[in-house]
Amino acid sequence: MRVALAGLGDIGLGAHLPALRRHPSVRLVRLVDPDAGRREAAAAQGIPVGADVDPGEVDGVVLATPPWVTPELVVRYARAGLFVLAEKPVATSVEAAGVYGQLSAEERGRVQVGLTYRHDPALQQLATWISDGTLGTPVLVRAHIYDEPYDPADVEHADRIIATLAHGTPVVHEGAHLFDWLSHLLGGQPESVDDAWSRMTRPGLPAANLTGARLSYPGGHQALVEFGWLTSALPRCELTFLGDRGLATLDGFTFELRLRTAAEDREIRFPGDRMTRCFDLQVQRFVDLYDGACKAGVPSLDDGIAALRTAQLVAGRAL
Repeated sequence: MRVALAGLGDIGLGAHLPALRRHPSVRLVRLVDPDAGRREAAAAQGIPVGADVDPGEVDGVVLATPPWVTPELVVRYARAGLFVLAEKPVATSVEAAGVYGQLSAEERGRVQVGLTYRHDPALQQLATWISDGTLGTPVLVRAHIYDEPYDPADVEHADRIIATLAHGTPVVHEGAHLFDWLSHLLGGQPESVDDAWSRMTRPGLPAANLTGARLSYPGGHQALVEFGWLTSALPRCELTFLGDRGLATLDGFTFELRLRTAAEDREIRFPGDRMTRCFDLQVQRFVDLYDGACKAGVPSLDDGIAALRTAQLVAGRAL
C-alpha cells in the first residue's frame, strides 16, 4: 500500500511515521506539510517531502493534521479515490463536520478515523467484563483525562496548546477518544448529558481549560468525566468502572488494568507500550481496509462524528 503522511508535527513524526515504517505491507512514498520549516526538518527521514499530496502516486493518506483543516482534506482525498486515515477529532464542531455530507457512501467507507486507542486489547477486556457481568450492572464510570501540563520553560508547547484551546475546550479534543470508548463499552451513544461544568484556571486563556460532565448511557450506566490541560501539576489520568460485583481500573497512560472483586484481585499488563501497540494495530486496520478485509473504516467516520457530537453537547452545556 503506497501511503503519504500529511502533517509533520509531534503526532505525525513521533507516532504515525514509525508505525507506518514498521508495517511490512506499507510503502511510505511522501511526507507532506505546508510549513517549509517542517519539511526541511523532515528531509532527514530519507523519504521524499512535499507541500501537498499527489493522489496519482499513492493509494492512501494519513492525516496527522489539526482538526480545523482535517475536514477539507478528508473530503478532497476521499473524493480523489484514496483511502484516508484521519486523526481525531474529525472537526472542531458538528457544524464544521457538515462538509462530510459531500461524500458518497463508498467514499465514507474508505475513511478510517484515528481514534487510535479503541484498538487496544485493554478496551476489549473491559468490554468483556462489562458484558459478561463480572463487574455487575449497571456500572458507574469515572474518567479523569488530564494531559498537557503547563511548563513555563517550554514556550513552544504552551503556545501550541493555548492555540488549540482557541478552537475548543479540552473536551472537544480529548473527548473524541473517551466518548468513543464509552459508546463502544456501554452499548451505544449517551442518552443524555445530565449536567456539565467548566473552569478557567488563570485569566487570559482563550477557553476554559477544565471541563466535566455527567452522562447517562443505555442500560442505566452513568459516566462522570473530567478533562484538563495546562495546570502545572495534573491529577492522575485513569478510568474506573464500578459495579455491584467489582471494580476495574484502567491507567490512562499505560492501559494497565486492575480488577478487584470478592473472588480476586489481579493486574493485567499487555505486551509493549500502549502507543506502539495501538498505532501498529491502527495501521493494520488501515491496510485491511485497503485490501478489502474490512468493508469500512474502523473506527468509522460516523464514529468520529458521534464522539464529536457528544463532546460538543458537553462543551455547550458547560458554558
